[in-house]
Amino acid sequence: MSAPPIFDAAFAAQFETLLRWRRDVRRFRRDALPAGVVEALLELAVLSPSVGHSQPARWLRVTAPAQRQAVQESFTRCNEAALAAYDGERARLYASLKLEGLKEAPEQIAVFCDHGTPRGHGLGRQTMPEMLDYSVVAAITQLWLAARLRGVGLGWVSILDPVEVAAALGVPPGWKLIAYLCLGWPEQESETPDLVRAGWEDGR
Repeated sequence: MSAPPIFDAAFAAQFETLLRWRRDVRRFRRDALPAGVVEALLELAVLSPSVGHSQPARWLRVTAPAQRQAVQESFTRCNEAALAAYDGERARLYASLKLEGLKEAPEQIAVFCDHGTPRGHGLGRQTMPEMLDYSVVAAITQLWLAARLRGVGLGWVSILDPVEVAAALGVPPGWKLIAYLCLGWPEQESETPDLVRAGWEDGR
């Protein structure tokens, strides 16, 4: 067995910087990512922990124009419904926000949780079956950090109907949509979250 690595103070400082500069990106350049980048990021994402080593995340790279259009239409409908739930100044501010990069991002990945996976033999989820979903979220977080490390922006689009998206992508019935991700080179970068800069919510 090899000796474990030692992470020195310089590495720790860089890691903290990475965490501080991880952002939810909505504004992407349209130029493609280099070949092999997405695959390399996914190789790091699957190193994440999962309950019972079940590895329930299913990563679907969405490239077909018809499927992307269906996702865009779902966002439009859901976003209009969300806007209608706000009033006054909050509604005006919501309408001004850019909440997705579906038209610009060169790469789009739908991430599902396979609730029917036999892996892990049920370990750790007899009383908390939602641990499967949480395991997928952990993998997405790892992907997010790996992307930022390489200067790649990632945006999580949650204003979608998960049933519509699953149907449009033709996935097995036991797969639950956890996230729809946009990836690409960000137009700009900031240590301050977009929603703080836009005045939607205060920083901590």
